Amino acid sequence: MHTHLTMAGTALKLQDGSIDAVDLVSTAIRKSRAARGVFISFIEWAHDDAVKSAHRRRSGAPLGRLDGIPFAVKDMIDVAGSRTTAGSITRIDSRPASRNAAVITAMRAIGMIPVGKTNLSEFAFSGLGLNPHFGTPTADFHAAAPRAPGGSSSGSAIAVQRGLVTAAIGTDTAGSIRVPAAFNGLVGFRASTGRYDMDGVHPLAVTLDSLGPLTRTVEDCVLLDSAMRGRANPDVCATPLEQVRFVVDSSVLEDPTLQPDVARNVRSVVTRLRERGARVEERPVEAFKRTRQAIATQGWLGAIEAWSLLQQVVEGERGDQIDRRVRNRLLAAKGIDRHAEARIRTLRAELMLNMLHELGDAVLVTPAVKHVAPSLAALEADDSLFAATNLETLSLTMPGSLLDMPGVAMPSGVDREGLPTSVLFSVQQGHDDRLLCACLAVESTLMSRPTE
Repeated sequence: MHTHLTMAGTALKLQDGSIDAVDLVSTAIRKSRAARGVFISFIEWAHDDAVKSAHRRRSGAPLGRLDGIPFAVKDMIDVAGSRTTAGSITRIDSRPASRNAAVITAMRAIGMIPVGKTNLSEFAFSGLGLNPHFGTPTADFHAAAPRAPGGSSSGSAIAVQRGLVTAAIGTDTAGSIRVPAAFNGLVGFRASTGRYDMDGVHPLAVTLDSLGPLTRTVEDCVLLDSAMRGRANPDVCATPLEQVRFVVDSSVLEDPTLQPDVARNVRSVVTRLRERGARVEERPVEAFKRTRQAIATQGWLGAIEAWSLLQQVVEGERGDQIDRRVRNRLLAAKGIDRHAEARIRTLRAELMLNMLHELGDAVLVTPAVKHVAPSLAALEADDSLFAATNLETLSLTMPGSLLDMPGVAMPSGVDREGLPTSVLFSVQQGHDDRLLCACLAVESTLMSRPTE
């Protein structure tokens, strides 16, 4: 895997004048146009924004440290003058957005520049990231064969993994930021649903939809999170590790379906945290287990809401143009008992309360995904394998979504083939700042040399 400049590193170079916004944006767009399947469209006014940013820098009046930084936008989020396709050719003739989504407005207010709209699983309804309409983006790993990019925010993740941009934003309903981060050795932050203004973000499942950054580091993630809320400087900083309590869900690590290298690397991270003075408990987390069981037996709330939203498209005259794998999954949701939604919502409230009592102010530690990125060709060739793999891929991120737990997926190492593995840190709903503070401390620990 390549070493690319971080967003924080790029900001320093902008500040000292060794690069400028016009070169950054021009290079990002040129490289992105050549990268198959990563972007669906490009922002016409990005160059003009870059010229204005460069002028502000020369005049000594930048809008903040991120002024001039280009970023990628998942094509579920409106950017003025650009069509929002949601990764579907059923929307290819839709009108371009007349205004920017609230998060885009907030980021532009501190000088950041959207350069393009990234590819995704159609309608954001898959954890694997395949798209037959616009091509499936793939990482430039030195692997024997292409791997699934993870979804649904596939293009946003690959744009960062390939170094086309230093930062991207995505949406996450069931794992759509955390999974592609995990598959591609990135940091992905799924925020609590109330953290960002969702105006101009096309919905999939309104109860569960969230936004978040995809970056190379937690530091960059914190910077981007701040920018998405219109703040030039973050108001979070690393918490001393000895003040953080971690709870490792031992029942997840003992799951026989977990790939051994994934489990081994999570345990390695936990060992490092203990060595640096963190308080770590390892025990089964009953609320997490019950949430996984509820999703498996009662049905997925996100599927019920997605069907309500997309039924007319699926059953309409263009329904047969939808990716058959996505269409099949949506049609399966049609058959969920109409009374199930009320039962699930009641159970959800109960489980959120259970998690609050069981976890308290601790940080929950699990793998982000049970396995490394699977073979792309195998998934493309076998729809039943795709469906089964998709459920397995999302199985450790869906509980956090149902309970509205903010979560940060971070690289935990690589498997024996050199493919990335990931660890997921999650906390109670609304405690996003506390999570980011803890993850900054984790990052500094994991980047330092282990104790001899």
